[in-house]
Amino acid sequence: MRSALLLSFTALAFAALLSAPPAAAQGVGLDLGTPAPAAAMEDLEGNAVDLSDYIEPGKLTLIEFWATWCDLCEQLQPQIDQIVADHADEVNVVAVAVAVSQSQRRVQRHVDEHGATYPHLWDGSGNAVRAYNAATTSIVMLIDGEGTVVYSGVGGDQDLVAAVQAQLGS
Repeated sequence: MRSALLLSFTALAFAALLSAPPAAAQGVGLDLGTPAPAAAMEDLEGNAVDLSDYIEPGKLTLIEFWATWCDLCEQLQPQIDQIVADHADEVNVVAVAVAVSQSQRRVQRHVDEHGATYPHLWDGSGNAVRAYNAATTSIVMLIDGEGTVVYSGVGGDQDLVAAVQAQLGS
């Protein structure tokens, strides 16, 4: 009974956050200047991984907290695809699939159908969501080459291409 109440509360909290207007960049998640934390999760094959394994020294990392059902995430997709195409050597892109109203299998099917070329990780226990203070989907964080949060934003109207270019100095 208690777990059912907790699940209902979590779903309601996500719904309330998703219906709110998009916040400006730097208004969500971890504070700028915060070291990127480790967060144990799984890849889509069920292998144990840590989000920190995808943060490389000297390379920018874009982390999106994502779901198959997230319309705002879908709005961000063309920009993320452009970043992958234009900056693959300079930027790691990682999608963290939240475990709300979707299964690991559904995420894998979505990735296969859409031909994603970057890692999608499964946050089944919510470790990354808690570690990164990601209270909703469509939260994007940029981590610099020293492992520090340099950008945090939410919503479909983020200018991710400009944020990445600013961090790369281009």
